[in-house]
Amino acid sequence: MLSGATTRNLAAVVLAFAILAAGIGGVMRLAVDELLNWDAAAMAESWARYVAQNVTDIEAIAAGGTPSEESMRFFSGTQAARNVFGFEVFDLNGNRRLASDGVRITMTAGASRDPTAARTAADGRPIVAVKRGQPPIRPSDYSEAYVPVMVDGEPRAIVAAFIDLSTRTRHFERTFALGAVALCLITGLAFGVPTWAWYRRTKEKQQADDRIVFLAHHDPLTGLYNRSAFAHRLEQALEANNAGADMALYYLDLDRFKAVNDRYNHEGGDRLIATTGERIVSVLGTRGFAARLGGDEFAILQLGIRDRAEAESFAGRLLASMSSPFLLNGHQVCATASIGVALAPHDATEAQRLLNSADLALYKAKDEGRNCVRFFTPDLDLELQARLALEHALQSAMTDYAFELHFQPLYRMPESRLAGYEALLRMYQPDGSLAFPAQFIPIAEEMGLIGPIGAWVIETACATAVTWPEELTVAVNLSPAQFRQGSVFDVVKNALTSSGLAAHRLQLEITEGLLLHDTDSILDELRRIKGLGVAIVMDDFGTGYSSLSYLWRFPFDKLKIDASFMMAMKQHDETIETVVKTIVSLGHLLQMKVTIEGVENEWQVGFVREVACDEVQGFYYGRPSSAAKVAMEIMRDFARAAPAARDGTRDRIAAAG
Repeated sequence: MLSGATTRNLAAVVLAFAILAAGIGGVMRLAVDELLNWDAAAMAESWARYVAQNVTDIEAIAAGGTPSEESMRFFSGTQAARNVFGFEVFDLNGNRRLASDGVRITMTAGASRDPTAARTAADGRPIVAVKRGQPPIRPSDYSEAYVPVMVDGEPRAIVAAFIDLSTRTRHFERTFALGAVALCLITGLAFGVPTWAWYRRTKEKQQADDRIVFLAHHDPLTGLYNRSAFAHRLEQALEANNAGADMALYYLDLDRFKAVNDRYNHEGGDRLIATTGERIVSVLGTRGFAARLGGDEFAILQLGIRDRAEAESFAGRLLASMSSPFLLNGHQVCATASIGVALAPHDATEAQRLLNSADLALYKAKDEGRNCVRFFTPDLDLELQARLALEHALQSAMTDYAFELHFQPLYRMPESRLAGYEALLRMYQPDGSLAFPAQFIPIAEEMGLIGPIGAWVIETACATAVTWPEELTVAVNLSPAQFRQGSVFDVVKNALTSSGLAAHRLQLEITEGLLLHDTDSILDELRRIKGLGVAIVMDDFGTGYSSLSYLWRFPFDKLKIDASFMMAMKQHDETIETVVKTIVSLGHLLQMKVTIEGVENEWQVGFVREVACDEVQGFYYGRPSSAAKVAMEIMRDFARAAPAARDGTRDRIAAAG
C-alpha cells in the first residue's frame, strides 16, 4: 500500500491530466465549430457567386418577377448541388421571392419578410449560423447562410442557402479527434513517463521502508516476531491482563539441529527452521503470537487459556506437528523438539521472569531426554541460580587462574606397581570449595571456554609430569568441544615442546561421544597426534553403542573399561565377569593395553588379577590428590622398589617434591 501523502500526490497528477484532457476536448470543439462557420460562409459565398454568374435575371426575381425558363432549369439542376438542400431568394428589403426545399421551387407572391435577410442587405455582409437539426427533417449539422448577390459592387438580391454540414462535421471531428488523441498521448507521455518513474521510485522506496520496518520487528526467515518485538508484545500482553486470565509461554527448541544443518547444509537448515515456523503458526491459530528467538529456538505466547491441562494439550499438539517428516533438499527428514512451559500469572507476572522460567523448563526438557514437554517448577529457579553462580565462577577462574590439577594413580598389574597418573581438573569457587569437572565442564563447553581450559590442562599436565620419573605417564581427558574449537594437534605439540616431556609419556583419553559426529575429520586429527608418539586411549569403554566400530578404524593404544562394571559387581555376577573378561581378551587380541576403572575393594583386586588386565585405577589404589601429594606418593612407591631403581630416581623425586 502507498502512503497517504503518495496517494494524494498521485491523485493530484491524475486530476491535472484529466483537466488537461478536458481542456483539449473543449478546444477541439471550439475549433470544429469555428471551422464549420468559416467553411459554411465560404461555401455560401461561393454558391451566391455561382448563382449571380448563372442567373441573369436575379434582380428581376428579387423584384418579384417570374424566373426565366433558363433560370428555372439552372435552379432545378443545382438545387441539391454543393450540399445545398434548400435555398431562398429575397429582395433588398428582406422579402422572400423564391424558395426551394430541395424538391420544389416555389414563387412567393405574397412576400414574407425575413429579418436576417433584411439585415444582410443593410450590412452588405453574409450572415452565417451553424445549427443542429433533427433528421430526416433537417440534417444533424447544417448552416443557414444569408449572402448578398453583388453586381458592380452593389447588392442586388439576397440568397439564403441551407447547407448540409453532416459529412464535413464528422470529417472535421475525426480529424480533430485524432489530433486531440495524439496531443493527449504526447502530453500523457510527457506527464506520464516522469509520473510513472516517480511512482515506481516512490513505491520501491516505500516497499523498502516497509521491509526495513518489518525486519526491525520480524525474523526474515520465518516471518515471526524477532526476540525484541516478542519481548515488547509479551510486556504489553502482561500489562493488559488486568483480569488475571491465564497465559502460557512456550519455549520450543529443535533437537540436534546442528547435525541436520551440517548434513543438509544451511539451505536445508533454513528450510527446517522455516517449516517449523509454519507449523507453529498452524497450531497456534489466532490465540496468541510466536517468535523466532534465534537459531533453532522459538517462543510462543498462548492467550486466554483455562488451565494447565489446556497448556499441556497445546504443547502436545506442538510436538505432534513436528512428527511429520520435513522435506529438506529432496530428502525426508524426521526431527523432534523439546518444549519448556511457564504460566502467567502463576509462575511470573513480569516478562523477563516469565521468559527465564520457560527457558529453565526447556533446559529441563533437554536434560531429561529431549522430545518432551516440561513445565516450570520453583526448584528450577534454584538450579538457575546455581548455574549462574557456576558461570560467574568459570569467568573468574579464567582470569584469576583458579584452576588446579589433581592426579589419580594408575597401577600396573599384576605386581601393583605405579604406572602413572590421570590428570583431573578442579576449579576453586569463590567460597574456596572445589568444583568437579562434571559440574562445570558442560557449562564451559556451552560458554565456549573449553578450548583455552583444555589447552591449559594439557600444558600443566605435561609440565608437571616432566618432573616425575621417566617410567611414569600422565593421562589427560579430551572434550569433544576441544576438537570443534581449534586444532588439538597444535596444542599437544606446543605443550610437549615447551615442557620437554617425551611424547610416549603423554596419554590422551577420548570417549566414543567424540566420534559420533565428523568421525573422519576427528580420526584424521587423532592420527596426526598419534604420529607425534602420543598414546590414544578409548575411555569409558562399554557404556556406549558404537565403540566396537571404532576399534578397527583406529589403532587405539589402550582401552579403559568403565567403572560402572566394577560398581555393578557388589557380589559375584557371572554375566558381568564374562563381559569384562571378553573386553580384556578383545583388547589384547587387538594389541591394546586394558585398564579397569572403579576398583575399590580386595575382591575386585582379586578379580582384575584373574582377568589379567594391564592396569587398574580406583579408590582402592588412591584418590585424586594435588601435585605436591603426588610427589610424596611417588617417593613412597619407589621406596618399596629395589635399591638400584631407587638410586637412579632419587634426584628426580626430590625435584618433584
